[in-house]
Amino acid sequence: MELFFSPLFSGSSGNCLYVGDQRSHILVDAGVSASRILTSLRRIGVDPKTLSALLVTHEHSDHIKGIGILSRKFDIPVYATSGTWLAMEDKIGSVSAENRRVIRPEEDFYIGDIDITAFPTPHDASEPVGFSFSLGEARFCVATDIGCVKDQWMEYVIGSDAVLLESNYDPNMLAAGPYPYALKQRIHSRRGHLSNDDAGKAAVRLVGSGTRFIILGHLSKENNFPELALQIVSGKLEEAGYIIGRDADLIVAPRDESAGLFSLRSGFETDT
Repeated sequence: MELFFSPLFSGSSGNCLYVGDQRSHILVDAGVSASRILTSLRRIGVDPKTLSALLVTHEHSDHIKGIGILSRKFDIPVYATSGTWLAMEDKIGSVSAENRRVIRPEEDFYIGDIDITAFPTPHDASEPVGFSFSLGEARFCVATDIGCVKDQWMEYVIGSDAVLLESNYDPNMLAAGPYPYALKQRIHSRRGHLSNDDAGKAAVRLVGSGTRFIILGHLSKENNFPELALQIVSGKLEEAGYIIGRDADLIVAPRDESAGLFSLRSGFETDT
């Protein structure tokens, strides 16, 4: 059994992630246009007509822009917490009753053979969650749009083989940038986003727990850039005694294209 995943789009302007196996094909969020998502899926060899589910982390526009259109076009069930449903209903258009699925944080559910758990995250949204995906011994987690490093969400991610981890902003760039003061405070708050430094701290804990592949995602276009995120997070890992390429692999998810299709197998191997 192989668990596949591919960050299709990852950044403050739009997010979409593919997760699947031979039977089931899942999108986590759809925060760019449906047409762009369909093009990206085809590039990694996934037929959009075979999509099994749309999972939603929270209701912000960079995560739900294409949800309603995709659900209606391909008759795909949409999975979200009750709080997220209430907050996004008037933003995504109609979704048929049979395709409305309410998930409860901390309770697992299955799509085909893939075991999924939604876990609560500290973010300024209505009942936001991250997701853990397990297939056999392989486990992949999505941990983005998170305001701070806390045991409450880390316990669901610790020990994963691979993680999409938020590394949203550099504090100095945020402070000197053009954003209004209130927005800067929101981003920097404990219900905002993870800085590069915080991502580094989380990465150290993850690698120490056995994680061997970290993809840094959801980078801000205005307050970060890939080379800086890599430098800060890899520096934190090296300070803790870990060597990139030996103890773990570290990459940044591109903003506007797929990072590649990866697979997890028993004993942890990745294919691109």
